[in-house]
Amino acid sequence: MILVLRALGVGDLVTAVPAVRALRAAYPGRELALAAPAWLAPLVDLVGGVDRLVDTSGLDRPVRVGSAPRVAVNLHGRGPRSHRLLAATRPARLLAFASGDAGFSDGPRWVEQEHEVDRWCRLLSWYDIPADRADLGLRRPAPRGLPTGATLLHPGSKIPAKRWPAERFAALARALTDQGHRVLLTGSADERALAVRVADDAGLPSGAVLAGRTDLGALAALVADARLVVSGDTGVAHLATAYGTASVVLFGPVPPARWGPPPDRPRHRVLWAGEGDWPRWDGVGSHPTLAALHLDEVLAAVAEVERVVRVSGAIAA
Repeated sequence: MILVLRALGVGDLVTAVPAVRALRAAYPGRELALAAPAWLAPLVDLVGGVDRLVDTSGLDRPVRVGSAPRVAVNLHGRGPRSHRLLAATRPARLLAFASGDAGFSDGPRWVEQEHEVDRWCRLLSWYDIPADRADLGLRRPAPRGLPTGATLLHPGSKIPAKRWPAERFAALARALTDQGHRVLLTGSADERALAVRVADDAGLPSGAVLAGRTDLGALAALVADARLVVSGDTGVAHLATAYGTASVVLFGPVPPARWGPPPDRPRHRVLWAGEGDWPRWDGVGSHPTLAALHLDEVLAAVAEVERVVRVSGAIAA
């Protein structure tokens, strides 16, 4: 068995797809078990190549896999806790970044500012396992009778600092509706109140709020068949990249060099106010790097990616 640890969220899983697929190719005859939260199961099915999902949320409980793995792979972090969690499964071999605190030196050094996709591809390359950092695509979900061709606005984020101000999302929803977009608001159950607020302020009907009404598989289907996605630096942005759906991603305070879509894909536009000399943040509301992004910039980025889609469609025809 090949055991892979990635006990995090949507964006974390999608950015690890090239590494997971590289491991599948490297060990074609072995069972590949992914230690990740059970709620990610619909998305794991769309990655392909994973034989078993081992419900693992965080690093506080043992990974229960039965027999010892032949190879355990740490795609979770730098250690020492994640290293020790995998070591406790008694693998014949551990592939991981070097961690003096975990007593593990057989691996490359961790580079803090590295892009998340490149990080895991480089780890595997250290162990002579080639990985294609461009291999980010997901399988398309089965048809589920969901709206197609909609513009999805995703105002939420697990980290409040990464949220663009709600009133600007509402203004964006109004402007895009006036331009003929069918605007829908997505998010988790915890983000439903935020989405309802944006919809009310934008004058959208209650049916436009899908936050809290879709599971992960339905969200993937919505993104796969959407016209456009506008969001902060969160999981839905990575789904847009995976499906080649036009997107505008609002970054802050973490720069896009760490988590952004590949820069050579013009359907995905990143807005980032840069490092700058920002006022001291009080920890409440949007981070100043996000508050610095204004409606006209987002509308211009939307127009840009839609132009790219039209041009590419004309060339393909």
